[in-house]
Amino acid sequence: MTKTVKVGIVKAGCLGSLPLLEFLLDERAEREDIEVTVVGTGAKVIKSQCIDAAKCMVEKKPDLIILIGPAQPTPGPTEARKILAESGIPTIVISDSPMRKITADIEEAGMGWILVNADSMIGARREFLDPIEMALFNTDLIRVLACTGVLNKIRKTIDTMIEEIKRGEKPNLPRLTINKETAIATAGFSNPYALAKARAAHEISRRVAGLNIEACFKLAEWESYTSIAASGHEMMRYAAKLADEARELEKATDSLLREPHFDDGTIGTKRRLIEKPKKP
Repeated sequence: MTKTVKVGIVKAGCLGSLPLLEFLLDERAEREDIEVTVVGTGAKVIKSQCIDAAKCMVEKKPDLIILIGPAQPTPGPTEARKILAESGIPTIVISDSPMRKITADIEEAGMGWILVNADSMIGARREFLDPIEMALFNTDLIRVLACTGVLNKIRKTIDTMIEEIKRGEKPNLPRLTINKETAIATAGFSNPYALAKARAAHEISRRVAGLNIEACFKLAEWESYTSIAASGHEMMRYAAKLADEARELEKATDSLLREPHFDDGTIGTKRRLIEKPKKP
């Protein structure tokens, strides 16, 4: 009998790659080979909440833990990682560019990591950001991450570990930076113009971080940082448009890659709309 793999996801704060993570693994809620549990801290990554979330997940004794969220070098996520490392449960950390400073520490703790270059921070200044702007930015960012292959690369990496656990093996924990080439290679574009648009979208999204970091942490004059944050969000809006155009080009030639899960976790593939997905 095939082992059912228990996957635990700890969400601390928010990233573009965070909201839909569990659904990437089971898009139709039909997989029989995994059970997924999610705990989270909400918007904040304060120490007490991160500790509580990590302890709660360890108590559930999953086979694999994924800690995902921004600000990994800060006290809250750092304490969460310590608790997860001490549990001995295979763990990977998914985060944005600031995690680059601590990847060696994560490895030393026996964990894997996935760094998502294009998962740029939001323009979180009160003079600019309200709930609707927050929702729109994340909608645009998720579209970029989805269409350019980033979310597919994350999903494939996790699925590989799940398969290893199902076979009774110790999972190979990744040390992976998802850059534009890593992402685009996973998206499976057949049209070179679609690929070019997707690469451009990914690169624009990556560069949004620079503007929003400047707006949130480097500028003190409110008129300046409000304008800079708005510029970053306009860039993300156009990155989403380019990403959408890339996908539309693939649809226009009926060559869009789709990779649905079968009930046993196997990944099917198809290109034509009116076509059954094929098992490997």
